[in-house]
Amino acid sequence: MEGYVTRSALLLCITIAASATSQTCDPKDAKDNSLMYTREMAIGCWTNFVREDKAEVHILNLDSVGKLFGLEMTNAKPMILILTSSERNYAFCNVSKEVKVYININSSITVTNNDENQNYIHKEDFPSQNEKLVKWAEEKFGGVTSFTTIRNPRKISLTGIQGTNSMNISKCSLENEDLLKKSFFKIEGDSLLKSCTPQQQNPVKPELHIINIPENFGNCNVSLLIDRNDTTVFLRGPQGTTWTLLNTLSGKFGSNNDMMLTFFRQRIPPTYKGPLKGDKAEVVQRMALEHFKAHTFTSYTEIKPKDSDIYLVLGTLYNFGETFPSVTETVPKPVIPMTTESSHQMPLLMQLYTSPDYSSPLDANTKVQRDKRIYAEISGHFLGSIALTIKVTNCRVLSKDSCHVVKELPFIPETCTLNSCPNSSRLSFSLDQLQELTSTTWDLECHVELCYSREQCVDGGKVRRKLDLPCLPPSTTPCFDFHLSGVLGIAFGGFLIGVLLIGALWFINIKTGYPSSLDMSSTAASLPGCPCSRAKRQPVSTNPSPSENSSANASIGSTQSTPTSSMA
Repeated sequence: MEGYVTRSALLLCITIAASATSQTCDPKDAKDNSLMYTREMAIGCWTNFVREDKAEVHILNLDSVGKLFGLEMTNAKPMILILTSSERNYAFCNVSKEVKVYININSSITVTNNDENQNYIHKEDFPSQNEKLVKWAEEKFGGVTSFTTIRNPRKISLTGIQGTNSMNISKCSLENEDLLKKSFFKIEGDSLLKSCTPQQQNPVKPELHIINIPENFGNCNVSLLIDRNDTTVFLRGPQGTTWTLLNTLSGKFGSNNDMMLTFFRQRIPPTYKGPLKGDKAEVVQRMALEHFKAHTFTSYTEIKPKDSDIYLVLGTLYNFGETFPSVTETVPKPVIPMTTESSHQMPLLMQLYTSPDYSSPLDANTKVQRDKRIYAEISGHFLGSIALTIKVTNCRVLSKDSCHVVKELPFIPETCTLNSCPNSSRLSFSLDQLQELTSTTWDLECHVELCYSREQCVDGGKVRRKLDLPCLPPSTTPCFDFHLSGVLGIAFGGFLIGVLLIGALWFINIKTGYPSSLDMSSTAASLPGCPCSRAKRQPVSTNPSPSENSSANASIGSTQSTPTSSMA
């Protein structure tokens, strides 16, 4: 008997240990405190419009068939409420006298209440098409405060918060919007989720979350935003489902479907290679535990999508509403909404070393020697366990002084294995070409690519690192900065000097004589205003000119002949 009790106790301990190492749970309809929330993208708008009589104008577009829902607006401020639907629906209203409800003359919506007085209900002949309905409301009431598409509601009520948008938006432009942002509405409807958490004594680290789409809902595109660091997620869906990961928080991912990285724009094939044993909750939970070799998990969520495109957030409702911006546009498949522009850029880091064994990192404020070889390691923080490599395509250095020097920096790739430097790339370079430059502050900039395989690479952006170099003796050659104004000034100065030189030469010319081609002889002296001739001045002749009068010639001749005759 004692041996039987011992064996029974041992068997019970084994059973308890086995159940503790492989916990499961039964999912129920998701409550407000669940970890997973759906965010349905539906057509709508939200503006800051208010009529002069302080009334807001709201349009509710009901996307449901044969539904009976309650409309609770007893605490409403002045409001014009327009109800529209393309299918038969029944609304039980309990509204204040401040609310005026408008429905189409041929509307498929039946409005009833306990009050026999139906004066608050107004029937108008307005269009059913969304854009035309908005235009009709703007013309009739002066504007539209909101347009909201609601699917399968059970109850619609007001929270008492002001219904206008705090953003400066005055025009209703219909687009895909986030219903959770419209905090003035409280909408209760059929839940898309079932979730559960296994009983556990201590929190699981790292967290393991399991998301499952049963087979009978067909394939769809699921966008997933994770508001938790160091998280492991197992994604299971029907064949053809695509999971788009919208952020770059750390963690591990496993899936039997394709995954899409928004920053990488590349499909990642299924990472779960085990057998697909079914889509029941307990089966999928055990698949996830086996895949990650875990003993328990944090949460299990089962999705019952209504559309082919759905949007999920893993996190609390408070963090979801406060942390992440709304998505206002639908990106073509298979990449559905992205968050901010910076979300698809990988965070890259460059660390410098002084030795090829990468054991002596350089502090950011340490000056880098110009005559030494420098070693660099560029690393990135990647999504989950997906293997990506960093490829450096080119590097350059940029001076940070007034000369604005940019030089290409040749580098040598260094050996780097997945074991020695995972998610990293190593290289070395020399600063010899900076020996003659006096600038001491530079930026080292490298352009990288992210590669899933040797053939599949995408732009990974740029990474920068500040370089402080030791001072050199100042150069005697000034750093000239030639701009358009300087060039024009030099040209005008040269032109002005040329004009002055030509003027001086001409002045000297006209003051020193005629050109040699002019022969004015000695008569120039008798011509007033004529310049001196440049011809060589001739000596004055003692012989009389032939033009002398004849009497003078005769007296001179008789005077000259007297000595001759006397000598004879």
